[in-house]
Amino acid sequence: MAKYLIRAKIVVDGVVEKHDIIGALFGQTEGLLGNEFDLRVLQDKGRVGRILVNTRVQGNKTVGEILIPSNLDRIETALLAAMIETVDRVGPYDAEIKVQDIQDLRLERIKKIIERAVEILKVWGKEKTPDLKEVIKSIQEYLKAPEPVSYGPEGLPAGPDVDKSDTIIVVEGRADVINLLRYGYTNVIAMGGARRVPETIKNLASRKKIVLLVDGDHGGDLILKEVLRSIKVDYIARAPPGREVEDLTGKELEEVLNNAKPTLQYLEEAVKSGVKDAEELLSIQKKLQKPPEEVVSVESIRIPIGVIEAVKGIQGTLESIIYGPEWSEIKRAPVRDLVNELSTIEPKSVYAVLMDGIVTQRLVDTALEKNIKVIIAARVGRVQYKPPEVAILTYSDLFI
Repeated sequence: MAKYLIRAKIVVDGVVEKHDIIGALFGQTEGLLGNEFDLRVLQDKGRVGRILVNTRVQGNKTVGEILIPSNLDRIETALLAAMIETVDRVGPYDAEIKVQDIQDLRLERIKKIIERAVEILKVWGKEKTPDLKEVIKSIQEYLKAPEPVSYGPEGLPAGPDVDKSDTIIVVEGRADVINLLRYGYTNVIAMGGARRVPETIKNLASRKKIVLLVDGDHGGDLILKEVLRSIKVDYIARAPPGREVEDLTGKELEEVLNNAKPTLQYLEEAVKSGVKDAEELLSIQKKLQKPPEEVVSVESIRIPIGVIEAVKGIQGTLESIIYGPEWSEIKRAPVRDLVNELSTIEPKSVYAVLMDGIVTQRLVDTALEKNIKVIIAARVGRVQYKPPEVAILTYSDLFI
């Protein structure tokens, strides 16, 4: 079954047959966008279905409708629709083609399923039938696509657990996020259709593991290369050839993600296979995936005597002290409010934090975001990623 149906109106300044119109479509678009996007090639590969033309004669003109089933993705389908509008002659006559609509056939199929379910329930009998409105509501709720959240300054479509998870699945667009959410993958974020990797995703890549999940087509190749040139990617997962992430079932997504390969292994195999640009991308990823430098040691940080005394005085209080440049005290706050306090400040306005508490990943992430250089605490909790830009010290580091 096709995913989309292009409906276009055609007007020809003369009387022509249906096969004349179809011939013009193939002839005048041949090679226009390269061999891969040739109508005949697309039909041979099953990406475009049988083109139907319905016509009638009005006076000395031929008017009608062109129907083109498409299994391409949304962008490629729109490109195909725009391409057929360039056809301006049929035989010896001037012609004009105007796309009227692109119909999502999958939505129409779902509507028919719901309508048929209602009919079945009506025939089933009242004594066996649950409340009809409740059943319809349940069906609609099941079919309703999950709504992504808006993440980061760019408002990228994402799942609700991007901040909580230490591993992030990066996909191309909003529809991909919706499909992953439908099957319970909440640590997902999309590039939002950007041609370049958004700064938000670059920041995430600097502190979390990244799984890049792309379509199994030429568009996926382009996204893959752009991302690998820009950020550290830990694993690469791809939809099956010719398939898109937004159309994969839950079982297919599970299989694709389970088969994700470490990036260096993926690229080394691509180099052996002679894939274009693979060697360049491998070199870039090797540089990006170098082990981080060791966290700054206590010996390299000049901690004033006044701060050492403050460490002794703060123990047992469950308070924190926020320091500006040159170790100037800015304010004090309860440890439970520390992250919220730091979230409201301007980046680079805080140099260090002293706290009578436990360092968490959330605090470390906030410190990295705000360009804080030093955290001094009673002890360190389960911190999976310690950025080299932030020195994390405990009381024992200061009093050895």
